[in-house]
Amino acid sequence: MKPNNVIAKTLSLQVKEILPSQEGLERLMEKRKIRVYFGVDPTGTHLHLGHAIPLRKLRHFQDLGHEVILLFGTFTARIGDPTGKDEARKPLTDKEIKEHISTYKKQAGKILDLSQAKILRNEDWLGKLKLGEVLEIASRVTVARLLERDMFQQRIEEGREIWTHELLYPLLQGYDSVAMDVDLEIGGTDQTFNMLMGRRLQEAYNQKEKYILTTPLLIGLDGRKMSKSYGNTVNMLDSPLEMYGKLMSLRDDLMAHYFELCTDISTEDVERMSGELSPRDLKAHLACVITAIYHGEEKARRAEQEFEKIFRSKELPSTIPSIIISKQEIGVMDLLLQSKLCTSRNEAKRVIEQGGVKIDGKTAKEDSFVQKGSVVQKGKRLFVRVAQ
Repeated sequence: MKPNNVIAKTLSLQVKEILPSQEGLERLMEKRKIRVYFGVDPTGTHLHLGHAIPLRKLRHFQDLGHEVILLFGTFTARIGDPTGKDEARKPLTDKEIKEHISTYKKQAGKILDLSQAKILRNEDWLGKLKLGEVLEIASRVTVARLLERDMFQQRIEEGREIWTHELLYPLLQGYDSVAMDVDLEIGGTDQTFNMLMGRRLQEAYNQKEKYILTTPLLIGLDGRKMSKSYGNTVNMLDSPLEMYGKLMSLRDDLMAHYFELCTDISTEDVERMSGELSPRDLKAHLACVITAIYHGEEKARRAEQEFEKIFRSKELPSTIPSIIISKQEIGVMDLLLQSKLCTSRNEAKRVIEQGGVKIDGKTAKEDSFVQKGSVVQKGKRLFVRVAQ
């Protein structure tokens, strides 16, 4: 096994809490290889840098030679984790889950060595449980304990419904630990309740200690919770230029937070650079380092050069995707939808009203038309050219 100081570092960097104790987990890792897992429900197509934090921690254990499992919640995704939700999630279809898993694997592969990791799906055991077995699991926990969850308490106060299948969610996620017989589960702090349920069930069924390692939640680019609805996420599938540009929009006071959670650069080195570089240059270094993690150093450098070209020199990007239209001109609303710069007319209208769309450098209006050969820009980083 690795020297104790390496284990201690792994259990301290980018870690919020270890339950029941860091010392106990450290002793276990000194004795033998452990089985550790991170689970994710394939409820969407994109993972952002906040999701990457527990994946990066899982990679740390992989590098130490431990057995790592990436679990796709293909059964629990059909229920929907109520964490952070004030109403029940919409159930997903089998087709949606399959499509989401495909993109999740691609993104997880940017961090994990998937050839050396176990990829499992919890439908393989949860889908085979008989009613009697489900009742046996349910008998391990009281309703009062399940209702202690913050989001359930909020719904009770607001007179909102709590559905029975939502109460079962933490029990089923907890049973994953039993089925895989794990030593450790990794997850964000918002998953502590569910992970503790797994600890309880692992002890009851397998008479085995299960440790929990929580990672901090990443704050969004604007200082609010990182959420797609806020438009403040950096997605792992963002293009190099999009990722770099988003990170350059990060609030200055959040740079240390991103250095700590999204890179392996030490606090001492960050403090040293903070004294040597201007805030703008420090942010550029941060953006380049993070972009390189997901796209490689060469593409990160090219993204930096493109960013400088667009935002400092006010030039157009070197390469702009083209779109073909059948007529000589097209309404800007239709162009935004056809080019997929916007996903709905409501989004297109909102962006235009906010002055976020330009045609050949001039701010567009809702009734503007785009001619062949023109360049349309949405926001600061997205461009499309209408082919001649």
